[in-house]
Amino acid sequence: MATSEIIYKGDLRTEATHLQSGEKIITDAPVDNQGKGQAFSPTDLLATSLGSCMLTIMGIAARERGIDLDGIGCSVTKIMGTDPRRVTELHVSFDLKGRDFSDKEKAVLEHAAKTCPVFYSLHPEIRKEITFQY
Repeated sequence: MATSEIIYKGDLRTEATHLQSGEKIITDAPVDNQGKGQAFSPTDLLATSLGSCMLTIMGIAARERGIDLDGIGCSVTKIMGTDPRRVTELHVSFDLKGRDFSDKEKAVLEHAAKTCPVFYSLHPEIRKEITFQY
């Protein structure tokens, strides 16, 4: 079964539908590539999926160990290259401040983040800078 269906809406905009849930995502081309930048660009989604995947896998590891992660987050910065135009770097910064994690819990969470499927699926030439702020 397909995962999604995507329709070109014109003016460099697409609408993707997640077939299992019916949820929709709109994409626009970014301003620096002839677009309006009024929604996530496809490469924004690539970058964002890394952060979401890392948080999800951290959540699984935390749940298995009784660690509360509710409300933690991360920010993702995407760096684009040229010739060809592509994502060259992704910076993910986790905000875990205000929590009293043991050294063992920190190690578990950091390992989980760096073993998410998206992390492994990205081309090895994409530089990944991952930081954890406690």
